Amino acid sequence: MSPADPPVSDRHMLERLVCPVTRATLRYDASRQELVSAAAGLAFPIRNGVPVMLVDEARPLDAAPNGAAPPQSGTP
Repeated sequence: MSPADPPVSDRHMLERLVCPVTRATLRYDASRQELVSAAAGLAFPIRNGVPVMLVDEARPLDAAPNGAAPPQSGTP
């Protein structure tokens, strides 16, 4: 188990959570400490080991974390 992996009991809890918007399954992003709902286009933060499943706290997937602007692609 790598340091970013949740303990086994937490992993089972994370596997049972669903998106509060679409009820779709979530993907755990260990590097960003988020639960990602591709169906809703949202990433829910995990703070101090606790998933914050509030839509108002979720990051849109097209936005960069920490409020930074997403990287631009294409020509300037």
